[in-house]
Amino acid sequence: MIHPTAIIDPDAYLHPTVTVGPYSVIGPGVVVGEGTIIEPHVVIKGPAHIGARNHIFQFSSIGEATPDLKYKGERTTVTIGNDNVIREHVTIHRGTVQDRGDTYVGNNNLIMCYVHIGHDSIVKNHTILVNNTALAGHVVVDDWVILSGYTLVHQFCKIGAHSFSGMGTAIGKDVPAYVTVSGSPAEARTINTEGLRRRGFSDASLSDLRRAFKLIYRQGLTLDIAIERLEEMAADRPEITPLLESLKLSERGIVR
Repeated sequence: MIHPTAIIDPDAYLHPTVTVGPYSVIGPGVVVGEGTIIEPHVVIKGPAHIGARNHIFQFSSIGEATPDLKYKGERTTVTIGNDNVIREHVTIHRGTVQDRGDTYVGNNNLIMCYVHIGHDSIVKNHTILVNNTALAGHVVVDDWVILSGYTLVHQFCKIGAHSFSGMGTAIGKDVPAYVTVSGSPAEARTINTEGLRRRGFSDASLSDLRRAFKLIYRQGLTLDIAIERLEEMAADRPEITPLLESLKLSERGIVR
């Protein structure tokens, strides 16, 4: 159902099962998939593609032009997958031609109140971004990440899969997979043991990951040597591979 006060541009496409609440505005070039619910007072600007069964709450803004001063009105996009919950006052800015040209949110994410996702960022799947978390431009957030309230992430940072940030963390470097960080500036504390246990990681896997964490952070090794040691561990411990790959992909250096 589309409320009679909602404004839907003729060049937008909404699946017949989409619900749009009062006073929401959906611009040209917006595509919205089946079963998505758009609450009152939401603004979505195109080009944007929003998948199926998303729930977008009131006062959110999706697809607005980035304040990046390099942006000159080029045709860039926002892409949102399926089964996401986007709570009140979330802002998701479109991409820029200096990067991918697209800001991307995957599937099954919970994006809580007042979260900001900056231009060209990638938020993958099964993440939780808690209230007032802010991602600057070009950030990559991998699967199963939890960023606690008021977490700030510097531009171009990569947040590895299954990692966790404590409340008010200021992240200025890459966070390896599985690692818990906190503080301002962020420091690596331990492996995200509780989160991994909830996702079915065995005690043996957790023990191996704790050993890997100590190898990186507690033995005084250079990162290159730590990576060599981890490659040996990963040969028969597949859970080490995401950690190893996140270290290899780091360009800003890792949180210490």
